[in-house]
Amino acid sequence: MLMLGIETSCDETAAAIVSDEGVGPARIRSDLVFSQLAEHRPYGGIVPEIAARAHLDRLDALIAGALDEANVGFGDLAGVAATGGPGLIGGVIVGVMEAKAIALARRLPFIAVNHLEGHALTARLSDEVAFPFLLLLVSGGHCQLLAVEGVGRYRRLGTTLDDAVGEAFDKGAKLLGLGYPGGPAIEIAARRGDASRVALPRPMKGRAGCDFSFAGLKTALRERVDEQRELSDSFCANAAAALQQAIGECLVDRTANALAMFRDLCPDGRTLVIAGGVAANQALRARLAAEAASQEFAFVAPPPKLCTDNAAMIAWAGIERLKLGFTDPLDFAPRPRWPLDAKAPPALGAGVKA
Repeated sequence: MLMLGIETSCDETAAAIVSDEGVGPARIRSDLVFSQLAEHRPYGGIVPEIAARAHLDRLDALIAGALDEANVGFGDLAGVAATGGPGLIGGVIVGVMEAKAIALARRLPFIAVNHLEGHALTARLSDEVAFPFLLLLVSGGHCQLLAVEGVGRYRRLGTTLDDAVGEAFDKGAKLLGLGYPGGPAIEIAARRGDASRVALPRPMKGRAGCDFSFAGLKTALRERVDEQRELSDSFCANAAAALQQAIGECLVDRTANALAMFRDLCPDGRTLVIAGGVAANQALRARLAAEAASQEFAFVAPPPKLCTDNAAMIAWAGIERLKLGFTDPLDFAPRPRWPLDAKAPPALGAGVKA
């Protein structure tokens, strides 16, 4: 079974061919990504209209390149999967309409994939993780803890009450003049900094439950910045280290509560998975791996390339859904918001996106 995957939910245009044959990463026959960092860097963040136009300009060539690299044609495909949401609606529409056109012209099944489910199932592509498992999903727009019981079966244990962790990294990097994207910039600067030199809070740490909050942490960092007469290299490095450490402690604290909750909900599950763009941060991976080990859980983090937005995860989610008979009609409407756990109450801020 060969699946074409298309990803256009944010600022990466991506196409991939993935097969369910073989084991591990070898199942990825091709995985092409065009990053729009250069287009958005002058604005210090993502401009939706620019992103949608870049998807239109690049997607056809990326699909052709993915097919060529995999040495297959449209006639070899079992289906076409595209991110159907959540995300910037202009970009999502571009990918969905392209996938629908291919499906209609080639008489292929069309699968609309929840972008978050793509992240959630990546560990099954890279490491063949069995259900159920606990997922910490951390990215620029999402921060959640979910019990993953099967394809399409998610139970949200916690979410952000305001801002996502990736947004906190981006805003922190902007305040410190470290550039965009913020996550990698903070991680690099933190390596030469002393976290103890800049005092920052740990929002929600020590409280019951699994919810997150990062708005206050951003405000505290801005106050520390405003106290400086000038932003020296040493201060920026120390502040970056302090921000990364504070975020890490918050993630570990909330995840520790979720591990205990998950143990009761899913007695057969003993794996913690971290996914999403922030999961590429090596310092955060190490802290979470240690916490998982302390509670006798296995820890799985997909390769960094599969943590950031990519089409391989969308193709793989399409395979998982198609094998269960889950397909979508060609009148599927792209969704700017699409919760994995439809029964979970809505949350404020960034959490409502998920």
